[in-house]
Amino acid sequence: MNAALVERAQGGDRDAYELLARGAARRLFLVASRILRDSDAAEDAVQQTLVAIWQDLPSLRDPERFDAWSYRMVVRHCRSEGRRHRRLGVRVIDLSDDMATARDEIGEIATRDQLGRAFDALSLEHRTVVVLHHLAGLALGEIAEILDLPYGTVGSRLHHAMRAMRASLEASERVVARGRQPA
Repeated sequence: MNAALVERAQGGDRDAYELLARGAARRLFLVASRILRDSDAAEDAVQQTLVAIWQDLPSLRDPERFDAWSYRMVVRHCRSEGRRHRRLGVRVIDLSDDMATARDEIGEIATRDQLGRAFDALSLEHRTVVVLHHLAGLALGEIAEILDLPYGTVGSRLHHAMRAMRASLEASERVVARGRQPA
């Protein structure tokens, strides 16, 4: 992100903020939608994040850290949305943007469905680390800073999340190998 643009927005320049928000909205939505697994909840989290960014932007000490700071904010709002949806009992699975054409579309869909179920079974904390590392491409040190967690905790969460997903996929494969459809 352009530090000069961040500084202008910090000074109250609404046009600069609009450019920042437009630049950040897509990546924030991508992260939020993968963490929450619900595009409506992700939109809500991103909207809340963009409002919070505008309100808290003057307190950002290092304009060069805008991206990490905005990730931290969207994760916070994802947690809030996740708690709200759990209280309401909302569960939506949106596979539409993950669908791709391939030679074996049915096999691809089944695999994607198994991955989706394994990912959905993760806790919000584990999904957050997986998304920030594998989707956003952030290093564990950056994730630790964003989540305000020790480096070892982030590494442990990523390890346990990947192990849980692997176990879930292996269990699905065993069920399919016995001739039944996974639940």
